[in-house]
Amino acid sequence: MSDQTPDEPFVYDPPMDPLKVLFADDDLLVIDKPEGLLSVPGRPEAHKDSVATRAQALYPGARIVHRLDLDTSGVMVLAMNPEAHRHLGLQFERRHTKKTYIARVWGLIEAESGDIDLPMRVDWPNRPRQMICFEEGRPAQTHWQVLKREDTITRVELNPKTGRSHQLRVHMLSIGHPIIGDRLYAHEEALKAAPRLNLHAEKLSVRHPVGGAWMRFKAPCPF
Repeated sequence: MSDQTPDEPFVYDPPMDPLKVLFADDDLLVIDKPEGLLSVPGRPEAHKDSVATRAQALYPGARIVHRLDLDTSGVMVLAMNPEAHRHLGLQFERRHTKKTYIARVWGLIEAESGDIDLPMRVDWPNRPRQMICFEEGRPAQTHWQVLKREDTITRVELNPKTGRSHQLRVHMLSIGHPIIGDRLYAHEEALKAAPRLNLHAEKLSVRHPVGGAWMRFKAPCPF
């Protein structure tokens, strides 16, 4: 649930701004999730505030289809009814959706683009951390492309082909370029380089549950 390290107390302080709705109809609800808000409620009463609870307060039938990490912002799609939930869930499960993230990573990447194909699993002694594991890991693939190079930071576009937990964060770390502001995976310099995790779900394309037309949604990157 949380992105805190196991020995660090988790203080949940979500932003209080109203949920930003990008699109809504009888089947779909699309929102721009802010950084610092859980996708689903946590077990303690103090962790109940989430995308799910806020969305259901506005639209009682809304239900979560996929999740973004606590510290990740950007486009999330929810279903408005059981049939839409089934349809959208299968799209994510079968990798029929198209996702684009923006990130700023530590260091200057020399190449212009590349693909990372490294299997992942939970790092059990250090949950919620994830790790690369060739023996027990599940397949995970990410395509990356450089957008801009700054002094010590590279801005990249990330296109995950799979949807493993913390996939983009672990994959960028695996090539020596952790996402800045990442409390779980960044080294000290990279952590202090930004006040928040610089990872944002900028674009998401799904097929509408009724009729199958492609729907493309975008949330401007806040960093």
